[in-house]
Amino acid sequence: MTRPAADDVDQGGLEQVSTVDRVASLTGVRAVAALLVMGTHAAYGTGTYNRGYVGLVFARMEIGVAIFFVLSGFLLFGGWVRAAASGSAPPSVTRYARSRVRRIMPAYVVTVLLAYLIYEFREITPNPGHTWHGLIRNLTLTQIYSGNYLTAYMHQGLTQMWSLAVEVAFYAALPVLAYLLLVVVCRRRWRPGLLLAALAVLGAVSPLWLVVMHTTDWLPNGAGLWLPHYLVWFVGGMALAVLAQTGVRCYALAALPVAVIAYLIVSTPIAGETDAPALNLSQDVVKVLFYAAIATLVVAPLGLGNRGLYARLLGSRPMVWLGEISYEIFLVHVVVMEIVMVSVLRWPVYTGSVTGLFAATLVFTIPVAWLLHRVTRPRARR
Repeated sequence: MTRPAADDVDQGGLEQVSTVDRVASLTGVRAVAALLVMGTHAAYGTGTYNRGYVGLVFARMEIGVAIFFVLSGFLLFGGWVRAAASGSAPPSVTRYARSRVRRIMPAYVVTVLLAYLIYEFREITPNPGHTWHGLIRNLTLTQIYSGNYLTAYMHQGLTQMWSLAVEVAFYAALPVLAYLLLVVVCRRRWRPGLLLAALAVLGAVSPLWLVVMHTTDWLPNGAGLWLPHYLVWFVGGMALAVLAQTGVRCYALAALPVAVIAYLIVSTPIAGETDAPALNLSQDVVKVLFYAAIATLVVAPLGLGNRGLYARLLGSRPMVWLGEISYEIFLVHVVVMEIVMVSVLRWPVYTGSVTGLFAATLVFTIPVAWLLHRVTRPRARR
Protein backbone atom coordinates (compact mmCIF):
# COMPACT_ATOMS: atom_id res chain seq x y z
CA MET A 1 0.00 0.00 0.00
CA THR A 2 1.15 3.55 -0.72
CA ARG A 3 0.75 5.22 2.61
CA PRO A 4 -0.14 8.91 2.90
CA ALA A 5 2.94 10.96 3.54
CA ALA A 6 3.41 12.95 6.72
CA ASP A 7 2.13 16.06 4.97
CA ASP A 8 -1.23 14.34 4.50
CA VAL A 9 -2.16 15.58 7.95
CA ASP A 10 -3.31 18.60 5.92
CA GLN A 11 -6.15 16.59 4.46
CA GLY A 12 -9.62 16.45 5.89
CA GLY A 13 -12.94 14.82 5.20
CA LEU A 14 -15.25 17.51 3.92
CA GLU A 15 -12.35 19.13 2.11
CA GLN A 16 -8.78 18.40 1.25
CA VAL A 17 -5.45 19.78 0.17
CA SER A 18 -3.98 17.73 -2.66
CA THR A 19 -0.53 16.26 -2.12
CA VAL A 20 1.67 14.25 -4.41
CA ASP A 21 1.52 11.22 -2.12
CA ARG A 22 -2.19 11.13 -1.48
CA VAL A 23 -4.06 7.88 -2.10
CA ALA A 24 -6.15 8.66 -5.18
CA SER A 25 -9.06 6.44 -4.17
CA LEU A 26 -9.43 8.35 -0.90
CA THR A 27 -9.95 11.47 -2.99
CA GLY A 28 -12.43 9.63 -5.22
CA VAL A 29 -14.52 8.43 -2.29
CA ARG A 30 -15.07 12.08 -1.34
CA ALA A 31 -16.98 12.44 -4.60
CA VAL A 32 -19.19 9.52 -3.56
CA ALA A 33 -19.86 11.16 -0.20
CA ALA A 34 -20.71 14.53 -1.77
CA LEU A 35 -23.02 12.95 -4.34
CA LEU A 36 -24.80 10.98 -1.62
CA VAL A 37 -25.47 14.19 0.29
CA MET A 38 -26.76 15.82 -2.88
CA GLY A 39 -28.91 12.77 -3.58
CA THR A 40 -30.64 12.81 -0.22
CA HIS A 41 -31.39 16.53 -0.61
CA ALA A 42 -32.84 15.91 -4.06
CA ALA A 43 -35.01 13.17 -2.59
CA TYR A 44 -36.23 15.48 0.15
CA GLY A 45 -37.02 18.31 -2.25
CA THR A 46 -39.06 16.09 -4.55
CA GLY A 47 -41.01 14.38 -1.77
CA THR A 48 -39.35 11.02 -2.39
CA TYR A 49 -38.88 10.54 1.36
CA ASN A 50 -42.59 9.68 1.56
CA ARG A 51 -42.37 6.60 -0.70
CA GLY A 52 -42.16 3.89 1.94
CA TYR A 53 -38.99 1.82 2.07
CA VAL A 54 -37.64 3.45 -1.10
CA GLY A 55 -38.02 6.81 0.59
CA LEU A 56 -36.04 5.58 3.59
CA VAL A 57 -33.28 4.31 1.31
CA PHE A 58 -33.00 7.78 -0.20
CA ALA A 59 -33.17 9.42 3.22
CA ARG A 60 -30.26 7.30 4.48
CA MET A 61 -28.06 8.68 1.71
CA GLU A 62 -27.22 11.32 4.30
CA ILE A 63 -24.60 8.74 5.26
CA GLY A 64 -22.34 10.71 2.95
CA VAL A 65 -21.71 12.97 5.94
CA ALA A 66 -20.55 9.98 7.98
CA ILE A 67 -18.15 9.00 5.18
CA PHE A 68 -16.68 12.51 5.25
CA PHE A 69 -16.24 12.26 9.03
CA VAL A 70 -14.56 8.84 8.85
CA LEU A 71 -12.17 10.23 6.25
CA SER A 72 -11.30 13.12 8.54
CA GLY A 73 -10.60 10.79 11.43
CA PHE A 74 -8.42 8.57 9.26
CA LEU A 75 -6.40 11.22 7.45
CA LEU A 76 -5.95 13.77 10.21
CA PHE A 77 -5.28 11.41 13.13
CA GLY A 78 -2.92 9.45 10.87
CA GLY A 79 -0.23 12.09 11.25
CA TRP A 80 -0.14 11.63 15.00
CA VAL A 81 -0.31 7.85 14.69
CA ARG A 82 2.64 7.66 12.29
CA ALA A 83 4.67 9.92 14.55
CA ALA A 84 3.90 7.73 17.56
CA ALA A 85 4.78 4.54 15.70
CA SER A 86 8.08 5.91 14.40
CA GLY A 87 9.04 7.79 17.55
CA SER A 88 9.26 11.06 15.63
CA ALA A 89 7.89 14.47 16.57
CA PRO A 90 4.10 14.84 16.33
CA PRO A 91 2.59 17.22 13.78
CA SER A 92 2.89 20.92 14.53
CA VAL A 93 -0.41 22.10 15.99
CA THR A 94 0.21 25.61 14.65
CA ARG A 95 0.80 24.33 11.14
CA TYR A 96 -2.18 21.99 11.43
CA ALA A 97 -4.49 24.82 12.53
CA ARG A 98 -3.20 27.15 9.83
CA SER A 99 -3.76 24.57 7.09
CA ARG A 100 -7.30 23.89 8.28
CA VAL A 101 -8.20 27.58 8.18
CA ARG A 102 -6.50 28.13 4.81
CA ARG A 103 -8.43 25.31 3.17
CA ILE A 104 -11.86 25.66 4.77
CA MET A 105 -12.59 29.30 5.31
CA PRO A 106 -12.04 31.07 1.96
CA ALA A 107 -14.51 28.90 0.00
CA TYR A 108 -16.89 28.76 2.95
CA VAL A 109 -16.95 32.53 3.51
CA VAL A 110 -17.56 33.18 -0.19
CA THR A 111 -20.40 30.64 -0.21
CA VAL A 112 -22.08 32.12 2.87
CA LEU A 113 -21.85 35.70 1.59
CA LEU A 114 -23.22 34.67 -1.81
CA ALA A 115 -26.07 32.75 -0.20
CA TYR A 116 -27.10 35.76 1.88
CA LEU A 117 -26.87 38.00 -1.18
CA ILE A 118 -28.90 35.63 -3.37
CA TYR A 119 -31.62 35.22 -0.77
CA GLU A 120 -32.03 38.98 -0.50
CA PHE A 121 -33.74 38.61 -3.87
CA ARG A 122 -35.49 35.24 -3.36
CA GLU A 123 -38.52 35.02 -1.09
CA ILE A 124 -38.06 31.65 0.58
CA THR A 125 -39.81 31.16 3.90
CA PRO A 126 -39.29 30.27 6.62
CA ASN A 127 -35.67 31.38 6.66
CA PRO A 128 -34.85 32.27 10.29
CA GLY A 129 -31.11 32.47 9.71
CA HIS A 130 -31.41 35.24 7.13
CA THR A 131 -30.59 38.04 9.58
CA TRP A 132 -27.45 39.98 10.46
CA HIS A 133 -27.07 37.89 13.61
CA GLY A 134 -27.58 34.75 11.57
CA LEU A 135 -24.93 35.90 9.11
CA ILE A 136 -22.35 36.31 11.88
CA ARG A 137 -23.23 32.92 13.34
CA ASN A 138 -23.00 31.19 9.97
CA LEU A 139 -19.75 32.91 9.02
CA THR A 140 -18.16 31.74 12.27
CA LEU A 141 -19.66 28.22 12.10
CA THR A 142 -21.27 28.73 15.49
CA GLN A 143 -24.86 28.52 14.22
CA ILE A 144 -25.46 25.10 15.78
CA TYR A 145 -24.64 26.33 19.29
CA SER A 146 -28.03 27.65 20.29
CA GLY A 147 -31.11 26.47 22.10
CA ASN A 148 -32.79 25.64 18.82
CA TYR A 149 -30.74 25.98 15.66
CA LEU A 150 -33.67 25.16 13.35
CA THR A 151 -35.71 28.16 14.44
CA ALA A 152 -32.85 30.51 15.23
CA TYR A 153 -30.00 30.35 12.72
CA MET A 154 -30.76 27.82 9.98
CA HIS A 155 -30.49 29.44 6.55
CA GLN A 156 -32.35 27.85 3.63
CA GLY A 157 -29.32 28.04 1.38
CA LEU A 158 -26.95 26.66 4.01
CA THR A 159 -28.89 23.83 5.63
CA GLN A 160 -26.03 21.35 5.18
CA MET A 161 -23.48 23.51 6.99
CA TRP A 162 -24.31 22.07 10.41
CA SER A 163 -22.06 19.15 9.47
CA LEU A 164 -19.18 21.48 8.60
CA ALA A 165 -19.61 23.08 12.03
CA VAL A 166 -19.28 19.60 13.56
CA GLU A 167 -16.22 18.93 11.40
CA VAL A 168 -14.55 22.12 12.58
CA ALA A 169 -15.30 21.19 16.19
CA PHE A 170 -13.46 17.90 15.56
CA TYR A 171 -10.53 19.76 14.04
CA ALA A 172 -10.28 21.85 17.21
CA ALA A 173 -10.60 18.83 19.49
CA LEU A 174 -8.21 16.52 17.62
CA PRO A 175 -4.87 17.82 19.00
CA VAL A 176 -6.27 17.45 22.52
CA LEU A 177 -7.63 13.99 21.77
CA ALA A 178 -4.32 12.96 20.24
CA TYR A 179 -2.47 14.14 23.34
CA LEU A 180 -4.81 12.28 25.67
CA LEU A 181 -4.68 9.07 23.62
CA LEU A 182 -0.99 8.95 22.75
CA VAL A 183 0.65 10.75 25.67
CA VAL A 184 -1.65 10.24 28.67
CA VAL A 185 -3.01 6.78 27.84
CA CYS A 186 -0.16 5.24 25.85
CA ARG A 187 2.59 7.24 27.62
CA ARG A 188 4.40 8.14 24.40
CA ARG A 189 4.88 4.47 23.49
CA TRP A 190 3.51 2.74 20.40
CA ARG A 191 0.87 0.46 21.93
CA PRO A 192 -1.74 -0.12 19.20
CA GLY A 193 -3.84 -2.53 21.24
CA LEU A 194 -4.22 -0.07 24.09
CA LEU A 195 -4.81 2.75 21.62
CA LEU A 196 -7.65 0.86 19.92
CA ALA A 197 -9.19 0.10 23.32
CA ALA A 198 -9.02 3.79 24.22
CA LEU A 199 -10.66 4.65 20.89
CA ALA A 200 -13.47 2.23 21.68
CA VAL A 201 -14.06 4.08 24.93
CA LEU A 202 -13.98 7.40 23.07
CA GLY A 203 -16.52 6.09 20.56
CA ALA A 204 -18.86 5.20 23.41
CA VAL A 205 -19.24 8.93 24.06
CA SER A 206 -21.78 9.14 21.22
CA PRO A 207 -24.39 6.68 22.55
CA LEU A 208 -23.88 8.01 26.07
CA TRP A 209 -24.47 11.55 24.79
CA LEU A 210 -27.71 10.35 23.20
CA VAL A 211 -28.83 8.74 26.43
CA VAL A 212 -28.30 12.03 28.27
CA MET A 213 -30.09 13.94 25.49
CA HIS A 214 -33.16 11.70 25.45
CA THR A 215 -33.55 11.00 29.17
CA THR A 216 -32.62 14.28 30.87
CA ASP A 217 -33.08 18.03 30.48
CA TRP A 218 -29.40 18.75 30.97
CA LEU A 219 -28.71 19.72 27.35
CA PRO A 220 -30.37 22.24 25.04
CA ASN A 221 -32.31 21.07 22.00
CA GLY A 222 -29.47 22.03 19.70
CA ALA A 223 -27.09 19.58 21.40
CA GLY A 224 -28.17 16.94 18.92
CA LEU A 225 -25.99 18.71 16.35
CA TRP A 226 -22.85 18.93 18.48
CA LEU A 227 -19.65 16.91 18.08
CA PRO A 228 -20.28 14.28 20.81
CA HIS A 229 -23.36 13.01 18.91
CA TYR A 230 -21.20 12.17 15.88
CA LEU A 231 -17.84 11.52 17.52
CA VAL A 232 -18.05 7.77 16.88
CA TRP A 233 -17.99 8.45 13.11
CA PHE A 234 -14.63 10.19 13.44
CA VAL A 235 -13.43 7.44 15.78
CA GLY A 236 -14.09 4.89 13.04
CA GLY A 237 -11.55 6.67 10.86
CA MET A 238 -9.12 7.11 13.74
CA ALA A 239 -9.22 3.36 14.36
CA LEU A 240 -8.47 2.76 10.67
CA ALA A 241 -5.41 5.00 11.01
CA VAL A 242 -4.11 2.79 13.82
CA LEU A 243 -4.87 -0.42 11.90
CA ALA A 244 -3.13 0.93 8.80
CA GLN A 245 0.01 1.54 10.80
CA THR A 246 -0.01 -2.05 12.11
CA GLY A 247 -0.24 -3.46 8.59
CA VAL A 248 -3.80 -4.76 8.76
CA ARG A 249 -5.44 -5.21 5.35
CA CYS A 250 -9.11 -4.98 4.43
CA TYR A 251 -10.56 -6.10 1.11
CA ALA A 252 -13.56 -4.60 -0.63
CA LEU A 253 -14.91 -8.07 -1.46
CA ALA A 254 -15.39 -8.64 2.26
CA ALA A 255 -16.22 -5.13 3.50
CA LEU A 256 -18.63 -3.79 0.88
CA PRO A 257 -21.26 -6.58 1.01
CA VAL A 258 -21.45 -6.12 4.78
CA ALA A 259 -21.80 -2.36 4.29
CA VAL A 260 -24.62 -2.84 1.76
CA ILE A 261 -26.50 -5.26 4.02
CA ALA A 262 -26.11 -2.89 6.96
CA TYR A 263 -27.37 -0.02 4.80
CA LEU A 264 -30.49 -1.98 3.83
CA ILE A 265 -31.11 -2.76 7.50
CA VAL A 266 -30.69 0.82 8.68
CA SER A 267 -33.06 1.90 5.89
CA THR A 268 -35.92 0.28 7.81
CA PRO A 269 -37.90 2.08 10.54
CA ILE A 270 -35.39 0.68 13.05
CA ALA A 271 -33.54 4.00 12.57
CA GLY A 272 -36.66 6.14 12.40
CA GLU A 273 -39.38 7.11 9.97
CA THR A 274 -39.04 10.13 7.68
CA ASP A 275 -42.39 11.56 8.77
CA ALA A 276 -41.65 11.35 12.48
CA PRO A 277 -40.95 14.69 14.22
CA ALA A 278 -37.89 13.26 15.98
CA LEU A 279 -36.08 10.00 16.68
CA ASN A 280 -36.49 8.20 19.97
CA LEU A 281 -33.48 6.99 21.94
CA SER A 282 -33.21 3.52 20.41
CA GLN A 283 -33.64 4.83 16.86
CA ASP A 284 -31.02 7.52 17.40
CA VAL A 285 -28.49 5.06 18.83
CA VAL A 286 -29.10 2.52 16.06
CA LYS A 287 -28.72 5.17 13.40
CA VAL A 288 -25.49 6.70 14.67
CA LEU A 289 -23.84 3.30 15.25
CA PHE A 290 -24.96 1.79 11.94
CA TYR A 291 -23.74 4.87 10.08
CA ALA A 292 -20.38 4.61 11.85
CA ALA A 293 -20.02 0.96 10.85
CA ILE A 294 -21.13 1.47 7.24
CA ALA A 295 -18.98 4.53 6.60
CA THR A 296 -15.95 2.84 8.17
CA LEU A 297 -16.46 -0.23 5.98
CA VAL A 298 -16.69 1.99 2.88
CA VAL A 299 -13.37 3.67 3.68
CA ALA A 300 -11.54 0.66 5.15
CA PRO A 301 -10.47 -1.07 1.90
CA LEU A 302 -9.10 2.21 0.58
CA GLY A 303 -7.21 3.07 3.74
CA LEU A 304 -6.01 -0.45 4.50
CA GLY A 305 -4.29 -1.38 1.30
CA ASN A 306 -6.85 -2.90 -1.08
CA ARG A 307 -5.83 -2.20 -4.70
CA GLY A 308 -8.66 -4.08 -6.39
CA LEU A 309 -11.45 -2.93 -8.67
CA TYR A 310 -13.07 -0.80 -5.95
CA ALA A 311 -9.88 1.19 -5.37
CA ARG A 312 -9.18 1.50 -9.10
CA LEU A 313 -12.69 2.78 -9.77
CA LEU A 314 -12.52 5.43 -7.07
CA GLY A 315 -8.97 6.26 -8.10
CA SER A 316 -9.96 6.84 -11.72
CA ARG A 317 -9.46 10.29 -13.21
CA PRO A 318 -13.15 11.30 -13.25
CA MET A 319 -13.69 10.28 -9.63
CA VAL A 320 -10.48 11.94 -8.45
CA TRP A 321 -11.40 15.13 -10.34
CA LEU A 322 -14.83 15.19 -8.71
CA GLY A 323 -13.21 14.38 -5.37
CA GLU A 324 -10.93 17.38 -5.75
CA ILE A 325 -13.94 19.70 -5.89
CA SER A 326 -16.15 17.66 -3.55
CA TYR A 327 -15.86 20.23 -0.75
CA GLU A 328 -17.07 22.97 -3.07
CA ILE A 329 -19.86 20.71 -4.39
CA PHE A 330 -20.92 20.20 -0.80
CA LEU A 331 -20.85 23.95 -0.15
CA VAL A 332 -22.89 25.21 -3.10
CA HIS A 333 -25.27 22.41 -4.08
CA VAL A 334 -28.14 23.41 -1.77
CA VAL A 335 -28.38 26.94 -3.18
CA VAL A 336 -27.99 25.61 -6.73
CA MET A 337 -30.64 22.91 -6.18
CA GLU A 338 -33.19 25.41 -4.89
CA ILE A 339 -32.63 27.73 -7.86
CA VAL A 340 -32.73 24.84 -10.34
CA MET A 341 -35.93 23.41 -8.93
CA VAL A 342 -37.85 26.67 -8.62
CA SER A 343 -36.46 28.81 -11.44
CA VAL A 344 -35.22 26.32 -14.04
CA LEU A 345 -37.41 23.22 -13.74
CA ARG A 346 -40.29 25.21 -12.19
CA TRP A 347 -41.39 22.31 -10.02
CA PRO A 348 -43.37 23.01 -6.84
CA VAL A 349 -41.65 21.75 -3.71
CA TYR A 350 -42.17 18.05 -2.95
CA THR A 351 -42.94 17.25 -6.59
CA GLY A 352 -40.96 16.12 -9.60
CA SER A 353 -38.37 13.44 -10.30
CA VAL A 354 -35.55 12.83 -7.86
CA THR A 355 -33.24 11.68 -10.64
CA GLY A 356 -34.17 14.70 -12.76
CA LEU A 357 -33.50 17.15 -9.96
CA PHE A 358 -30.27 15.39 -9.03
CA ALA A 359 -28.98 15.39 -12.60
CA ALA A 360 -29.94 19.01 -13.27
CA THR A 361 -28.39 20.16 -9.99
CA LEU A 362 -25.18 18.28 -10.74
CA VAL A 363 -24.91 19.89 -14.19
CA PHE A 364 -25.20 23.38 -12.70
CA THR A 365 -23.21 22.65 -9.53
CA ILE A 366 -20.04 21.27 -11.10
CA PRO A 367 -18.95 24.46 -12.93
CA VAL A 368 -19.80 26.62 -9.90
CA ALA A 369 -17.87 24.29 -7.60
CA TRP A 370 -14.91 24.15 -9.99
CA LEU A 371 -14.75 27.93 -10.20
CA LEU A 372 -15.01 28.29 -6.42
CA HIS A 373 -12.25 25.71 -6.02
CA ARG A 374 -9.97 27.49 -8.49
CA VAL A 375 -10.48 30.88 -6.87
CA THR A 376 -10.20 29.89 -3.21
CA ARG A 377 -7.98 26.83 -2.99
CA PRO A 378 -4.64 27.24 -1.19
CA ARG A 379 -1.73 27.67 -3.55
CA ALA A 380 1.15 25.24 -3.26
CA ARG A 381 4.13 26.65 -1.45
CA ARG A 382 7.54 26.55 -3.10
